[in-house]
Formats: sequence, C-alpha cells, structure tokens
Amino acid sequence: MQVFSSDQFVLPLPAGHRFPMPKYRLLRERIEGEPGLRLREAPPASEGELALAHEPAYIAAVFEGTLSAAAQREIGFPWSQRMVERSRRSVGATIAAARAALAEGVAANLAGGTHHAGAGQGGGWCVFNDAAVAARLMQAEWHRRHGSAAPGLRVAVIDLDVHQGNGTAAIFRDDPSVFTLSLHGARNFPFRKEASDLDVELPDGCADAPYLAALDAALGELWARQRAAPPGLVFYLAGADPHEADRLGRLKLSADGLAERDRRVFAACRARRIPVAVSMAGGYGHDIGVTVEIQRRTLLEALRSWKQWNNHAP
Repeated sequence: MQVFSSDQFVLPLPAGHRFPMPKYRLLRERIEGEPGLRLREAPPASEGELALAHEPAYIAAVFEGTLSAAAQREIGFPWSQRMVERSRRSVGATIAAARAALAEGVAANLAGGTHHAGAGQGGGWCVFNDAAVAARLMQAEWHRRHGSAAPGLRVAVIDLDVHQGNGTAAIFRDDPSVFTLSLHGARNFPFRKEASDLDVELPDGCADAPYLAALDAALGELWARQRAAPPGLVFYLAGADPHEADRLGRLKLSADGLAERDRRVFAACRARRIPVAVSMAGGYGHDIGVTVEIQRRTLLEALRSWKQWNNHAP
C-alpha cells in the first residue's frame, strides 16, 4: 500500500506552541520497514491545483506572505516559506494518495486532514484544504479520461476528526457531486460550524459504544442517500483526537474503539468497492507517543483493507 509523507518539510514553531509537529516524523519512523507499506515523498501541490478549491487571491497571499495579521492568527502558524512548502506538500500527499487509491483501492497520507481551511481563508492550523483540492482534481482527471458522455466521479468525505470539518462543508456547500459527512464533538472547535451534508454531533465524554452506534447510523444514511449514484472515491479523515487522552478532544474513545472505527469505515467502503484515500488529521495527546500509536493502527487497518481489496489476504 502506498503511503505519502511530507515530514521532512518541518514548520518552525515558537517555543510552547500547542501543535505537535514532531508527530509526523515519529509516525513515519514508526512504520518504516512495516511489511506491505511503500513510503513515498509527497510532491507539492501546484498553484493551479490549489485553485480548484481556493480563491486565487488567498493562494497568492499565502505564497507571498501578505496575509493580514488577523488571517495569520486564524491559521495559528507564523508565516514562513517553510509553512508554504509544508502546506503544499500536505495537499500533494493527499492528491497522490487519491490517485493511488483509485488504482489500488486504498492509500494514505501521513499528514493531511486540513479541513478547517475554506476557499478564501485558513483556520485551525489548516492553510489549504487537502481533501477539497484532491477531490476536485480527481474529478477533473476522471472527466479527462472518460469524457463528458460518462458519469462524473462522485466523492464522499467521511470526516471522523473530533472537530467539525467546517472548511470542507463550506467549499462543497452547493456541490451535489461531493457528499460531506462529519462526526464530531458538539461543543468543540470550530464554535461556528458550517452545514455538512450530514453532521452528527456528539456530547462530551462520548465513549466507544455510543460513538460506534452513531458511526454505523451515519454510514447507513450516507449509503442510503447516495444509493442512486454512489461515490467512486472516499476521503477518510481518521483523526486520533476522539481518544480519551487527547488534550483537545473532549470525547472518551479508547484506542481499541478507534481501531474498530477505522475497521468499520474501511470494511464498508471495501464491500461497495469504493477506493479510500485516508489522512491522519488531528491528534493532540498529552503523550505524543499515544497519538502516534493510534495513527499507526489506523494505517495497519488501511493496509489490511488494501490487502483484501487486492486479494493478498483473506
């Protein structure tokens, strides 16, 4: 299974910053040598690719370092050329994972899940929206390959980060070809939410059993509402931040519960022969090693599904 990384493009952060930048390197190191995983360096997304989901003026402001102070505060990272490069690589990794998933069933980005970025602004440590850019690009490439006479590529975003995917919801608000599903903490960031096609809000302290029941119901509704024209590609945001030990999560899922969550998403997509591009999204554990282990298990579930898709395992 192909896995794309961009952790060599490190964003310098001031001392005491809450974003756990080392988790990407630690995750890559944790899975290096794992049989069945093929690590690849992520290519950068081009300005034209980013413009499929973002306003040109916003892209230019990011590239040139002319964002307003307020816009920079909203993102939460200090501007630097490394910030630009890292953001482009994170999007490029999801683009590459989406292409690989369409060819092989499942692929992964070791970062990504930057779902708070909207068309004309960033937010919540998200500069560009990787799933939105990749979805639009995969649709364009599909159209070029199959022509206008064939049905277009429909996409679903299954966002299981603990925070609502407000940027993704806003970008695809009037786009019936992309179905957005977000299962998130009701009282968590962002405090002003956008309407996804399907939002499922969870109370503080939600544990494994009610979470998994809510997930099953949400997936059932997704498939029911898309029965006439099912998606041909899923972007799965597998946030580690619903974990009980996450600093920012407020939910109470166990590590086993999160692994079961992943298993159910991959199994549901595989049963319908829908390719999946998975990204790691959020994870802010008090112990960064706990977050990395949760994400490693997500990748192992992805690998298991990839093997079953390609008949390499029962």
